[in-house]
Amino acid sequence: MGFIIMIIVGGLIGWIAGMIMGKDIPGGILGNIIAGLIGSFIGSKLLGTWGPVWGGVPIFPALIGAIILIFIVSLILKAIKK
Repeated sequence: MGFIIMIIVGGLIGWIAGMIMGKDIPGGILGNIIAGLIGSFIGSKLLGTWGPVWGGVPIFPALIGAIILIFIVSLILKAIKK
């Protein structure tokens, strides 16, 4: 059950980060989940695990990490399109 909650939280974090950045994440729902979970890993390594934790995911560091990930991916995709 914890794994399912972690996937749901990852998807929500990825979706919120995409809304904040104003960019669509490639891959739709699966892309949101991946961005949220990888963002959680990045945010936890950079910022620690402060703030509320839901489903084993620290919300604020995960959101900041997902925003950083979306920014980097958008730069890479922009460079590839040129």
